[in-house]
Amino acid sequence: MGNAFFVVWRESLEAFLIAGILYAWLQANDDTGKGKRALFAGLAVGAGMAVLLGWALLSVQDELTGEALEIFQTATLFVAAGLITQMVLWMRKNGRQMKARLHADLAAASEKSGYLGVAVVAALAVAREGAETVIFLYGLAQGGEMSALAFGTITGFTAAGFTAWVAAKSLAKLNIALLLRLSSILLLILASALLMAALDRLIGAGTLPPLLDPVWDSSLLLDDSSKGGKLIAAFSGYRARPALSEVLIWAAYWGFVLVAWRRTARG
Repeated sequence: MGNAFFVVWRESLEAFLIAGILYAWLQANDDTGKGKRALFAGLAVGAGMAVLLGWALLSVQDELTGEALEIFQTATLFVAAGLITQMVLWMRKNGRQMKARLHADLAAASEKSGYLGVAVVAALAVAREGAETVIFLYGLAQGGEMSALAFGTITGFTAAGFTAWVAAKSLAKLNIALLLRLSSILLLILASALLMAALDRLIGAGTLPPLLDPVWDSSLLLDDSSKGGKLIAAFSGYRARPALSEVLIWAAYWGFVLVAWRRTARG
């Protein structure tokens, strides 16, 4: 539940902030109100596109069985981990210019295509966030209970709306930039956990050789089969008895992230 809550909160918060930026631009540049109606229509279409993606994923899963289903679910874990990493690094590099870029896109779309252009910009912006959320949740669903996942999704969306509202109304000294920065680090940790879950599947299927299994045994300190250990393992990718191939790939992932993190800071 905690992972679903965090992912949905983070992605929904971005979607709320994007919608707020677009609405503020229209508030200053559209006196007719038609642009705002187009904005709301675009937001609805974007959310609908994300729902369609979720339906498509479930439909594909229902058609697969056995080894094909295992391959599809494992691939989804890799895709989710990759998307989270790409999204965090992209936001770190481009987040400061996001407002200006959205305003420029909206102005260009409004000039070229009128209110339809406004709707398209809104739909694409929200669809991107929604599609990422759907893929993340599908990845998390591979190892969690659906009831807890649903509860985490609903509470995460509600919390994101409240966070965005508090920020917009300035009812509290809420540092959105700091929140997004901290949540980006937590998202990268979650991405590494999804990566480890995918590697577990590959080793279990005999596709990835363990090389040395286990490298160490830290179950006396924290057993990942215990209740608390399972929670930490699900969020962080911790393994009490990891295989050498998992350790090497995990280290390579974080090496890549650290290099890319420093490069995006300079960019």
